[in-house]
Amino acid sequence: MNFIDLFSGIGGFRLALEKAGHTCVAFCEIDKYARQTYKANFNTENEVEWNDITTITNEEIEEFGKKHDIQIICGGFPCQSFSIAGKRLGFNEKRGTMFFEFMRFARILKPKYLFLENVKGLLNHENGETFKTILSTLDELGYDAEWQVFNSKDFGVPQNRERVFIIGHLRGECTRKIFPLERAGGKNPNKLKEITSGVSQGYRIYDASGVSTALASQAGGLGAKTGLYAVYLDKPFGEGSCSKYYIKREVSIASCLAARDFKGLKKNSTCITNFSYPIKNQNIENISEMRIRKLTPLECFRLQGFPDDFYYRARENGLSDTQLYRQAGNSVTVNVVYTIAKNFK
Repeated sequence: MNFIDLFSGIGGFRLALEKAGHTCVAFCEIDKYARQTYKANFNTENEVEWNDITTITNEEIEEFGKKHDIQIICGGFPCQSFSIAGKRLGFNEKRGTMFFEFMRFARILKPKYLFLENVKGLLNHENGETFKTILSTLDELGYDAEWQVFNSKDFGVPQNRERVFIIGHLRGECTRKIFPLERAGGKNPNKLKEITSGVSQGYRIYDASGVSTALASQAGGLGAKTGLYAVYLDKPFGEGSCSKYYIKREVSIASCLAARDFKGLKKNSTCITNFSYPIKNQNIENISEMRIRKLTPLECFRLQGFPDDFYYRARENGLSDTQLYRQAGNSVTVNVVYTIAKNFK
């Protein structure tokens, strides 16, 4: 089926939908660096390319619809307005109104399926009123909705990332119910060893059986420092190097923690720890032999289910680490989208 890729980012939706046998005929993304990665990885020569969705007129959409039979519109509309990590302004913020831009395309083109993604916090934002508005809007435009929350760690990537996926079915069309879907095989076949393999900065890694926290999108900060392992820190001693901390205990599964560039580690930080000797469950005052490193951009792309060549094409196209970190954090997890997309008939 033909689909439009709205709020396309670097193409997580597209990669999964094409793998499931569907065909992209147009995409829309406002960030020029994301478009750079997108076009480095997909042949978009004969496709319609839009940038700022708010500048696309109804007449343009109608004219496009006359030339193309669109069956699916997909997109992860901006989620910062609904995330628990943000201010949760919802529809009171411009990014929050991007949902209505998505629905403007749906109203004009009337595809069989709408395929949306957002943060889990969308479900309870404003005590459920935001999600109620979303469902009401879908209903008014003739779409019956179903939704389900998925965690990326259940679909072959070791990242603890919960997102809600919404499917809209156009009434009167022959569509099939998608949800509920079981997680992939009931277990996660991928481990952190696969994510960190072949990375020159890897060194020795302590306990590679855990699950990463959800990648963030803040370049050079939370996104760059999202790690695979957590170390719980007691009070710091001395000044200067970030290694001058007491280690309280270490765990193999990271929760929602963060560390920042040039500021050492903060309480409840998360990181990859490279140990030159095993750490016991006790305080260690002298940890000069321990190194702390952040995830590499390649590891971040792997945690989102992208193949390595996808990352390397972006890198070869001149994208900086700052942009690559942001792009990985903003993307959907390809494995999850593919599991859903292959059920469209």
